[in-house]
Amino acid sequence: MLTVASDIDVLARFGRALADPIRCRILLALRQAPAYPADLADALGVSRTRLSNHLACLRDCGLVVTAPDGRRTRYELADERLGHALDDLRTAVVAVEADKTCPEVESKGCC
Repeated sequence: MLTVASDIDVLARFGRALADPIRCRILLALRQAPAYPADLADALGVSRTRLSNHLACLRDCGLVVTAPDGRRTRYELADERLGHALDDLRTAVVAVEADKTCPEVESKGCC
């Protein structure tokens, strides 16, 4: 059964998904157009197994959905507004000190 996530849950899921560069690249690719896993793996230069794990994470986070297409499965953003949110985040100005890095937080997995 699908439910609508709360505001905080939506932001937390989005943040966890964006915490990995490969997932960011997948979301940006799907921002352009829906895609099949094999095509995404080739375009991003990652193994199909690795891509599959990241797609599962993004699906579990509720950010992407699958659409059956004959014998294949196509992935797309779960909501077109996610594409707009990605555009807004990409163009946001982030103020950082030159000698500072964002500390990595140990993750217990995805979403």
